[in-house]
Amino acid sequence: MVGDEFEINIKMSSSVTSVRDQAPILPGVKNIIAIASGKGGVGKSTVTSNLAVALAKTGAKVGLIDADIYGPSIPVMFNCEREQPEVKVIDGKNYILPLEQYGVKLVSIGFLTPADSAVVWRGPMASSALKQFIGDAIWGELDYLLIDLPPGTSDIHLTLVQTVPVTGAIIVTTPQKVALADANKGLAMFRQPQINVPILGVIENMAYFTPDELPDHKYYIFGKDGGKNLAEKYKVPFLGQIPLVQSIRESGDSGLPAALKDGPTSVAFTELAAAVAQQVAIRNAKFESTKRVEINT
Repeated sequence: MVGDEFEINIKMSSSVTSVRDQAPILPGVKNIIAIASGKGGVGKSTVTSNLAVALAKTGAKVGLIDADIYGPSIPVMFNCEREQPEVKVIDGKNYILPLEQYGVKLVSIGFLTPADSAVVWRGPMASSALKQFIGDAIWGELDYLLIDLPPGTSDIHLTLVQTVPVTGAIIVTTPQKVALADANKGLAMFRQPQINVPILGVIENMAYFTPDELPDHKYYIFGKDGGKNLAEKYKVPFLGQIPLVQSIRESGDSGLPAALKDGPTSVAFTELAAAVAQQVAIRNAKFESTKRVEINT
């Protein structure tokens, strides 16, 4: 760091074990969870942020990587978009110290670039940035490291599964047909034989609208049970429904996640965190640890 400027040094390394010295990556992290969506606009980052906070409220040690290099939103949702991480020098090498907010450790490209600037990088540079967020940050001991992936299926997704053993993936969708069509593709990607990352479940966001003045009413604006039907189709767990309410949007904009507040939305995220923790425990009891993926591209 020089003055008020943060120098971004992306190493174009092809290593999938460590961008530093071939040491084991994330030895203190128990579970790495990829959170994906087939398309943008389904509220994946909002769900990820609140899930991270809800897990941390249970006493779990939680980290969150904002892997959406081109459209990072985690800094805004955690009210730290003007902050920059510190750098710690160990044996002459620079390592990122993740920011910590609401009990969650955070790393995002949004901390390293001016808020109003655009990241205009080719795929390999974005992938290298993700590798450094994983291998060149001091994460310490974590129960869960959530990876907020960009929409679709891209270089970032392949880089993740090639770099670390992903415990499982969560698919976020909304109930409408166009979102479900893309969610199918996202789910199918993790199930490809050469990738084979377990699906922990499906989350249906914006499942129904509930006005504040009529808390017992549900209006299915985008259709009903689309995410639930997707989970049944692929025989994977259905982790829960998150309602479309104004307070969740306001909480994201203000940088104070809804999971921190009292009320039905906080309850929804608390129940979601419990469902995710349960599925992670079941997955770890039934299956061997996921191995890093070897893909010839």
